[in-house]
Amino acid sequence: VLAILPDSGGVVSSKPRAGFGVSQVLNGGEGPHRHQQPFPGSTAHDAVLVLDPSPGENFGHPVVLFYVDVNVTKKRCSHLDGYYLDECLTLALKGRCQNQLKRRQAGPERLMGNGHSRLAGGALRGGTITTSGASRLVERAIGGLCEVHFLPLVVGVEDSNRTQRLRCVHAEFARCPQPLPMGSPSLPVSSCELNKNTRRCHQQPLATHLSCRLYQTCDHAVLISGWQQQMTFQRHVQNLQRFYRMLRNNGFHKDHIKTFFASSGQLPDIEGVYSATEKAVIRNHVSYVCRKQHCADTLVLYLNSPTRNDGTMLLWDANLNGIADLKERYSVNELLADLAGCRATRVLLFVDQSYSGVLSKRLRGSQKHLNVVLIQSQPPWAGLLNVTLAGAPCNATPPLTDGEMRREYQGCQNLPTALWHQK
Repeated sequence: VLAILPDSGGVVSSKPRAGFGVSQVLNGGEGPHRHQQPFPGSTAHDAVLVLDPSPGENFGHPVVLFYVDVNVTKKRCSHLDGYYLDECLTLALKGRCQNQLKRRQAGPERLMGNGHSRLAGGALRGGTITTSGASRLVERAIGGLCEVHFLPLVVGVEDSNRTQRLRCVHAEFARCPQPLPMGSPSLPVSSCELNKNTRRCHQQPLATHLSCRLYQTCDHAVLISGWQQQMTFQRHVQNLQRFYRMLRNNGFHKDHIKTFFASSGQLPDIEGVYSATEKAVIRNHVSYVCRKQHCADTLVLYLNSPTRNDGTMLLWDANLNGIADLKERYSVNELLADLAGCRATRVLLFVDQSYSGVLSKRLRGSQKHLNVVLIQSQPPWAGLLNVTLAGAPCNATPPLTDGEMRREYQGCQNLPTALWHQK
């Protein structure tokens, strides 16, 4: 098997072993160019073991990934800097990292969390890993910019379909996360032909131009979540549903809440939900609402995707290759460009994902995002936050009635013609 990571441009690396390289396995010993190598120079292994210290957290967060090989002597395993437990476990690191030698010091408290584990790619034959053993492995393994932050796509070297072979095993530590409900197998977008017009293949167009009406300003929201079925769980659907209900309870009209989640095979039961397979559609919608004069009073973004350590969000893996291609990732630079000079009265970012500090730092130093607020524990935007989600004052005397809130602030308000035509 091979382990493919979304953020390393291909397979994760380990020290070479005495065994078959990918080219040998694919070519069957019949010449070096019989089949094209998907990952030149990579090495096939018997199994993959992933230990996840923090299964309750969103990805990315550090996980520890080992290649497992049988029929390797203890001496050979030691030479490979591996761990010998009847089989040989060698640490796999992320490829294309900034500094392969730089390692971050971290204590076992941060590394282990609650000591949870996931086991994958075939059972360890004849060996077991205890809680204390896993702790020692994790303590020795994690480090630096090359640490793995996502569950890999584990595929057989001869599997052209790239079927995920990683499976979660409920050890004595934590329960496996609840996977997404699947009505039918998810197919790459390229597999959706016109003669197979199922709900899974149907791509509902997003009519962004209908979002902004003449002589009217409204509250708008964009919700983004999902990368792969292996890293997108039922709790992510529940996050979206709760946030959607919260927006509706605060007067947001259903037509002005756009949710981008997973692919069309896993769409949750939410009004206005679209698959997160087209970055251009998401960016165009956010940009349109921001650029249109008087379109948005409050613009809310809820971000709940797996995230790289540079703050880049992963959108859905549309081609199912396990690698976050350019159109499958939404960078901090791109998000800031879409929100720069936004004409909404206020832009509220609810960032429920890892590495929000990157975005926070960029916003604090920007003069193009003075009306953009990142919701966190200690916001530096206290003045902008002294209103309700819909923009109503918090300290009105006497307090606003429910009718006044709905009429004057929540949902949409009509604007005078003179105001609309002002430059």
